[in-house]
Amino acid sequence: MSNLNGKISVVTGASRGLGRRIAVRLGLEGATVALLARGHAGLAETQQELAAKGARTLIVPVDLGKPESVERGKSLIERDLGVPSILVNAAGIFGPLDLIRHSDPSAWIETLQINTIGPFLTCRAFVGGMIDAGWGRIVNVTSAAALHLPGPANSAYGTSKAALNQFTRHLASELKDTGVTANVIHPGDVKTDMWADIKTASEHLGSSADSYIKWANWVEETGGDDPEKAADLVADLMSDNAATINGQFLWIKDGLQSPIPSWGEPAKTQPWRK
Repeated sequence: MSNLNGKISVVTGASRGLGRRIAVRLGLEGATVALLARGHAGLAETQQELAAKGARTLIVPVDLGKPESVERGKSLIERDLGVPSILVNAAGIFGPLDLIRHSDPSAWIETLQINTIGPFLTCRAFVGGMIDAGWGRIVNVTSAAALHLPGPANSAYGTSKAALNQFTRHLASELKDTGVTANVIHPGDVKTDMWADIKTASEHLGSSADSYIKWANWVEETGGDDPEKAADLVADLMSDNAATINGQFLWIKDGLQSPIPSWGEPAKTQPWRK
């Protein structure tokens, strides 16, 4: 375990699922945890679980797609807890599972607001304090879907996660030699509420979503990955041994899905960089 005593962490999507598991793990390792999500009820349940384990927490209801809401959340956290040095963006939605020609524009845009714009806003809000302190860890939860070959019906989610990956790489390049790191993780194929939503939506869509029907059935048959493995990976990234891991796409240990090549250095140096 990492010793996170004295560290202040921010976890989005902390009201349920992976976000809750990660928040609890950080609290168990000594961090004070600011719990962010839109709804208060789920956050209160997470807070109760952490309180029973002796962890200090703060509930911060936030609409992650709105800059003013994130700024209010930042002010509240810094006033009541101090300056965070850990940020985990676990909030996310799958969005509309539909062909582009039939998709709902508002639902499509909302997917990018929560999955991509939200992490941008929270990273922008908290990274400066980490740089000033000379230590920080940013972990953005992505998906292997961003690395799969594009297919029908999943344009919103796939685009949002591909954009999140590239944003994190840009952020990581700015953090070189600051003591702060930024990475993305694939949390595994987990049987969460999002999995249930995908299963229902794909069954209604029919043949256009055949690959998602097969994926949902596969997760159900296997039981899915243990969500604690994602919490393990996040905890590992808090350690001093992870100080040089920056701008990477990271996988849980022994996941059901084998790691897919993500990115590396360009094969050739661009002409203008020579």
